[in-house]
Amino acid sequence: MSRTFWDRIAGLYDLAEFANRRAVRGMAAEAARCVPVGSDMLECAAGTGEISLAAAPFAGRILCTDLSLPMLEQARRKAARRGLSQIEFAQRDLFHLPDADGAFGAVCAANVLHLLDAPEKAVAELWRVTAPGGVLLLPTFLMGEAGPLMKRLISLYRLLGFRQKQLFTRQSYRAFLERAGLPDCQLTVIPGRLPVGMAVIQKPIVPEGSK
Repeated sequence: MSRTFWDRIAGLYDLAEFANRRAVRGMAAEAARCVPVGSDMLECAAGTGEISLAAAPFAGRILCTDLSLPMLEQARRKAARRGLSQIEFAQRDLFHLPDADGAFGAVCAANVLHLLDAPEKAVAELWRVTAPGGVLLLPTFLMGEAGPLMKRLISLYRLLGFRQKQLFTRQSYRAFLERAGLPDCQLTVIPGRLPVGMAVIQKPIVPEGSK
């Protein structure tokens, strides 16, 4: 199998993230804060695992997944250095998750929706495995609001093979979430050179006997 863009940059990914550290650190901290204490958590498109690492003090078991094995290896090394044994790692395609409906009390997919041809299909699959009463976390880079430094960095990424499909702004991202049919979505913006739209959606508990 040929190496993807994400496979090739796995060793440099954290360095690139450092250029946008205010937003990245704020995103990880806010995502961790939203995880119900003691819940099982699934992170998809985890990259090098910053959100899984940040959520470790709050969640029970964490399954940290990505399509790129080199990215997962970076995440595994970081978890080992921090002595975090409750995080498991697996290669997963977020469009085709093998987990049962409602399997996780917290589900997160960060900074991936803007890369997908059909992000609404990914959201539907992530929502499927979110437990009633649990939370779906969808922090997403607002590529349409990038500052000058990040625009230059994104241009360099493109030379290496990076391709984004969506240029979300806070307005267009909110509109996307509404079209995806997510109920009572809370959307806040985490500032940085490349801001993050932090979407938090709690899945309703359907009373027994209701359709």
